[in-house]
Amino acid sequence: MPVSRELSWFRFNRRVLATARRPDVPLLERLRYLAIFAANSDEFFSARIYRLFQEARARKRVPRAYRELLAEVGDAAAEASALYAELARELAAAGVRLLEPAGLTPTEQRYFGAYLAEEVAPRTDLLDAAAIGDLSSRALYFAAGRRNLRYLLRQPPGRRFLEVPGRPGAFVRLGALIRWRSDLFLPQPMPMYELRLTRIARLEAARLDWEELPQALESRLDGRPSRLEVERGFPWRAAIARSLELRPEEVFELPAPLDLRLLFELAALDIPGLRWPPRRPRRRRGFAADPLAYLRRRDLLLYHPGDDYDQVVAFVAAAARDPGVERLRATLYRVGEQNPIMDALLEAADRGKQVEVLLEGRARFDELVNLYWRLWLEGRGVRVLDYPPARKVHAKLFLAEGGGLRYAHLGSGNYNPENGRLYTDVSLLTTRPEPAGDVARFFAALRRGAVPRLRRLLTGPAARKAFLSEIAATAAVRGRIIVKVNHLTDARLLAALGRAAAAGARVELIVRSTLTGLPPGARAVSIVGRYLEHARVMAFCREGELSVWAGSGDWMERNFDRRLEVFFPIPEPERRRLWRFLNFQLSDDVNAFVLEPSGGFRPKWGGHRNSQLKLL
Repeated sequence: MPVSRELSWFRFNRRVLATARRPDVPLLERLRYLAIFAANSDEFFSARIYRLFQEARARKRVPRAYRELLAEVGDAAAEASALYAELARELAAAGVRLLEPAGLTPTEQRYFGAYLAEEVAPRTDLLDAAAIGDLSSRALYFAAGRRNLRYLLRQPPGRRFLEVPGRPGAFVRLGALIRWRSDLFLPQPMPMYELRLTRIARLEAARLDWEELPQALESRLDGRPSRLEVERGFPWRAAIARSLELRPEEVFELPAPLDLRLLFELAALDIPGLRWPPRRPRRRRGFAADPLAYLRRRDLLLYHPGDDYDQVVAFVAAAARDPGVERLRATLYRVGEQNPIMDALLEAADRGKQVEVLLEGRARFDELVNLYWRLWLEGRGVRVLDYPPARKVHAKLFLAEGGGLRYAHLGSGNYNPENGRLYTDVSLLTTRPEPAGDVARFFAALRRGAVPRLRRLLTGPAARKAFLSEIAATAAVRGRIIVKVNHLTDARLLAALGRAAAAGARVELIVRSTLTGLPPGARAVSIVGRYLEHARVMAFCREGELSVWAGSGDWMERNFDRRLEVFFPIPEPERRRLWRFLNFQLSDDVNAFVLEPSGGFRPKWGGHRNSQLKLL
């Protein structure tokens, strides 16, 4: 039975919320999962709801599927609010107290009153009620008035929980303090209620020229409202919804606090016993001393974060500094604001090396950071490639050339060391002529603005065709197929997997987020654990022979037809290693959920086989 992309993705967010309830997860990590649920919900209404949102606007009556989806979203939001109250009580028992202003001593109240007057009030915007249509997306506001709405007060950005001086482990929420001392913010006393608006944040479908990007980001602030959250008892709910042209189903009434992303602050507290114990990632012996010499002798396959991502950083830094390396190439997608890989590329340019990058300007919600890096790169002499807007470049490739050698990195994750410690991803580093030559051909095509034509690596529709052939060949001998991706929505590949299962092949799927249809006869799990599952691996076993691929793309139509992805074959003996790990993930009974044909799921908890602790 087909399941919409939107519903399937939100069910993943419900699995995140279910993980926040697990008593075997450390308390502060449960707070983090609850904050991730809130952040994911924001993303859902900013971007992922777009198609259904537009369809609902095109009809006089709200489509039933849209109403049912929003009802499920509302149920989950209410569950998250109730869980916040439960976790607050557990925090108190563990020595972390979330106080209300009335629970402060007179001296503490005087301190926070002065703090609000000196630090908060000068940065707080007081707006007339007529500005309701101009509210910023995902900011926290207070609505104030008696019979009629009179004012809108925007809470300034910054810390949401403030430590109570002299009381270790005690915090008070800034929003509660603002409401308590409303006299510092309003011209006269009146009731205040929290509210929050989310807007559709979508740039044009085609990738914009860099010169057009700043203006496009400015216009994104004016996206249509898609969700209104109001505090329980909010008296102007219907009137505001009408003024914003929101349907009743798109308005959610919840207890304060509305923005549970504030829990990221508490989740970051360093309290022994309330966080995951630290893990030391593995480092390959001999690699750190001279990464390039190591790669001249052998390939290196890494599975992060079990294998330290700093080894990828060390490889890029070594290439930037090695006098024999003349040219560096990279595809950059989500690199973050601070990144030693970006620093190494700038250092290479300073050393006179030829540095060339494809910096994708349409990485959703990272456009401004990428624009920032483009200015730095071009200012230091790095050539930033422009590519025709029909295709987004999502491949994860790095190439260093010099002295007749090519050193290549091919991966499933972004060149972002912070994510490399939090996400599971695959890295292959090699000097073998075949894959490294294809990486060079890929960059040559980018320079020409052409579609790459590769010999061994896979990209574009040719990748789908190759995987369809792999599936058919495995089905013909009743072999075994394991596909691990974040999203599986491509209709042709789903149909082929169904045919393979019907022919007697064993089809097993590890799908983190979106699965729009479970092929009959196939088995699927989703893993939500300490790390975000981000690796993409496809394995086919035919009469004992293994074919294993990894790459940057999920099995979605857009990834084959409208993006430049790269999938690469895993050499022996590493393919056996990945095959064993995939099997271990399928047997995970600590973090796994079984995905059902209806789109539902059920937890598979209570065991001891935790694949995220194994991490190869």
